[in-house]
Amino acid sequence: MRTKTVSIEDISASQIAQWNRWASPNGKLVSPYLRFEFAETVARARSDVRVAIIEDGNKTIGFFPHHKAHGGIVRPVGAPMSDYQGVLAADPAAIPPQALARAAGGSALVFDNWHGDLGAQNRDARTSSGSHIAAIGADGAEFLADRRVHHKDHFKKMARRHRAAERDLGPVRVTLGDPDGKAFAALSAWKQTQYRDTGKLNVFGIDWVQRVLGDLRQREGEAFSGLTAALWFGDRLAAVEFGLVAGDVYHSWFPAYDPELSRYSPGLLLLHGLFEQAPERGIARVDLGHGGDHYKKYYSSYTVPLGQGRVLAPGLAALGIRTWELAEQTVERLPGKVGALPGRLRRRWAQVSAFQPQLAPRLASFAGSIAL
Repeated sequence: MRTKTVSIEDISASQIAQWNRWASPNGKLVSPYLRFEFAETVARARSDVRVAIIEDGNKTIGFFPHHKAHGGIVRPVGAPMSDYQGVLAADPAAIPPQALARAAGGSALVFDNWHGDLGAQNRDARTSSGSHIAAIGADGAEFLADRRVHHKDHFKKMARRHRAAERDLGPVRVTLGDPDGKAFAALSAWKQTQYRDTGKLNVFGIDWVQRVLGDLRQREGEAFSGLTAALWFGDRLAAVEFGLVAGDVYHSWFPAYDPELSRYSPGLLLLHGLFEQAPERGIARVDLGHGGDHYKKYYSSYTVPLGQGRVLAPGLAALGIRTWELAEQTVERLPGKVGALPGRLRRRWAQVSAFQPQLAPRLASFAGSIAL
């Protein structure tokens, strides 16, 4: 087995077709994030996107889209913003993850949402979680009726909040599509306020992220695109969600709502409307992502396993990671916030590093995102 690393522009039409076939085993798309078009979109916004082509003899057996190694650390394309990551192959488990790290020019492969088997030999993957899938099928109303049977109290509460919103503010309606961009602008403002108030990294303030989202928004209505869904109470915008669409899958990506209207659960009412209208757009599955089990359990038909962690190959980056983790474990024994501080700083630095590969903007984002 050997690998060669190329730019996204070097992938041929036949290779794109094979890539997308592997993203849809048995004809069923796993996730829009695994399609070639997602990597291509990120590559238009960032100059460091590369593709490792894995070959066995004269046969291509896999593609691994990633960002060029920075400091010996390799990340899958779009990470940590991409909610599915992995290698595109007929048998991903046959490709050693350490080989992917080396092929990409690094010694550490760090991932947030790895889809597929990393191989039995790998011991470095840390945790796993499930991405919640709402299998709505051909009738969104029927899907909600079925979920209501299993979660009566939750749906009674949502019905009360729906009635309260209509009583207080006007008819509740959900629109799919945002031709004038006003709903997305509200989403961006709400998210940035949320990031600021919670001390989190302002993802919407990063240039390449805005370029990716803008590109996807302009494609709205195409086979692979972004989709903006908005919830209205009368004439008042209550919640907005921006997601990714391909095949029969909609992936919920960036949700936000007017905090003044939180008592009506606008985010969940938006989901209800999205479920009802999705089949009209050819959407049969809504991927709610991982986390948020406290509310996603009411809508989840099943989960798709995803891994979070890293794979290390011999090299300086791997040595640095292990050294830092050993120091972190030692300090964790100290009492109170002091013990938790190194881990918190490491996680934030890793997140900022993924979003900001260049040192100067990385330092600025890191300083601006820390709320100790």
